[in-house]
Amino acid sequence: MTAGPNTTLEPIERASRDEIVALQTARLKQTLAHAYAKVPAYRAKFDAAGVHPDDLKTLADLARFPFTTKQDLRDHYPYGMFAVPLKEVVRIHASSGTTGKQTVVGYTRNDLDMWAGVMARSLRAAGAGPDDIVQIAHAYGLFTGGFGVHYGAERLGCTVIPMGGGQTAKQVQLIRDFKPTMIVATPSYALNVADEFVRQGLDPAACSLRLGCFGAEPWGEGMRSEIQTRLGIDAMDLYGLSEVVGPGVACECIEAKDGPVIWEDHFYPEIIDPESGRVLPDGEAGELVFTSLTKEALPVIRYRTRDLARLLPPTARAFRRMSKVAARSDDMLIIRGVNLFPGHIEELILKQPQLSGHYLLEVFREGPLDQMEVLVEVKPEFAHASGEMKQATAKGLQHEIKGWLGVTTRVSILDPGHLPRPEGKARRVIDKRAV
Repeated sequence: MTAGPNTTLEPIERASRDEIVALQTARLKQTLAHAYAKVPAYRAKFDAAGVHPDDLKTLADLARFPFTTKQDLRDHYPYGMFAVPLKEVVRIHASSGTTGKQTVVGYTRNDLDMWAGVMARSLRAAGAGPDDIVQIAHAYGLFTGGFGVHYGAERLGCTVIPMGGGQTAKQVQLIRDFKPTMIVATPSYALNVADEFVRQGLDPAACSLRLGCFGAEPWGEGMRSEIQTRLGIDAMDLYGLSEVVGPGVACECIEAKDGPVIWEDHFYPEIIDPESGRVLPDGEAGELVFTSLTKEALPVIRYRTRDLARLLPPTARAFRRMSKVAARSDDMLIIRGVNLFPGHIEELILKQPQLSGHYLLEVFREGPLDQMEVLVEVKPEFAHASGEMKQATAKGLQHEIKGWLGVTTRVSILDPGHLPRPEGKARRVIDKRAV
């Protein structure tokens, strides 16, 4: 299935390391100056750390600058981290949030042009070209997945089927009717599509698809093998996150399949020790940190992704690669491509007057998809409530979780004292998924 070397690379994808470092250094100086001059929050952080943009002489000097976290974006919700006037922002995306304090990201026209470019580069690295028909099975809307892939595919010259997420039977119908050659989705949903082919009595490996780009959730080589075998395609890992730009920060190359290549001319990567913040050498595992090099509306300086990975030497391109994301340095859960924290669930639980703060989340895999069950106790005063009331409460919580977070869950309402009482830090999550 694997294609040969790509002969249509941009010059920067073949550049020497010295050329790449020179470009990164120049762009990094511009980004630091832009953020310092235009974003009061960055000016305050730099001043508190005793650093100034002029202090950066080499890439190694970036380690002197403070980190940016998701909480910084929330603290300055909605537009406080923007570095341009709102009239210059032509697109806004946001993560999910339960209190109205989402992570908000904005794009100028130049930002959207850059995003389309790196996403087109990603799809080309994955083996796609102008003759391909791309079916997008990521959600459209505030989530960056659908739109990011969409405009990249159009930039590459592909024909785009903007199906969006869900409606699996219709996904299969469109594959049968429209004959797409590439699908972009979460890896678990790709297997769901394969299952639907089988349910309809069809062989998924005989369909028109030849390529797939999958991301938004961790997945390993076992999942890759299953996707490739069942759908008869080449499956590549696509990496991105909204705060940095969206999908298209990095992507695997079809000729190597050895970890996503980071587009280092736009995103400067570091690996740090999650506890100390110390920068680690290439090859060591730690937390992935990104600094944008060309973003206008929302520059990010040393953004802590909480993704655990390693930086690897170049192979198919001149840029460094990252290993597949193995885990996160905090307790964030990724359920079918949706990022959520136990705290998100807790807030929704406590909106229900009958429910207490004693809860547990069980995550498991049922078929190809991740599932989550919320186990939560009623307050003592509702201990003898009727089964009908408990059932209604469970449905109400399910509705809230689906409405706010976009995840369908199971909910079990328990009597007081049913869940263990920890003596120290509460264990909120039991993850039963196979590693």
